Amino acid sequence: MTEYIALLRGVNVGGITVRSADLRELFEALGFTSVRTVLASGNVAFEHGGREASAKLKARIEAALGDRFGYEAWIVLLTRAQLAEVVAAFPFDEHREGWHPYVLFGSDAAHLEALADAAGELDPDDDVIATGADVIYWHNRRERGVDSAFAKSTAKAVYKRTTTNRNLRTLHKLLG
Repeated sequence: MTEYIALLRGVNVGGITVRSADLRELFEALGFTSVRTVLASGNVAFEHGGREASAKLKARIEAALGDRFGYEAWIVLLTRAQLAEVVAAFPFDEHREGWHPYVLFGSDAAHLEALADAAGELDPDDDVIATGADVIYWHNRRERGVDSAFAKSTAKAVYKRTTTNRNLRTLHKLLG
């Protein structure tokens, strides 16, 4: 049995509403066990005993989400072990007062590279980043939040289909 984490992109914002109970029900209908949702922002922990390749499993979940909730679904699919490695590698002080600890997940290496390259012009008093394996670690000063330069970069339409962002506290809850 493999433990997985699915991070849904763009739910419960922009008119796409997915209730946690409905999400859990869908994952159970797909044959997954120990399904648990965390917060109302599209985070699902589950177990799967099949031998399906990750890419095929991801495509199956995305298709089911699209059929059930009527939107073009995109997810990041990780094993629990992979997520634990990502969280353990967070390079900043996650408890720094006044700062948000984030991880930006991506499925397109070129998009993550472009975002990292653009970060060379960031004000380190508002945003600091570091690259990791298929992620960008991001520390954002709370006062700036979504108005910071890096937040604005990540919100560009070109990145919508390939990236999703999570607060490190949410990721700890998913691992808990």
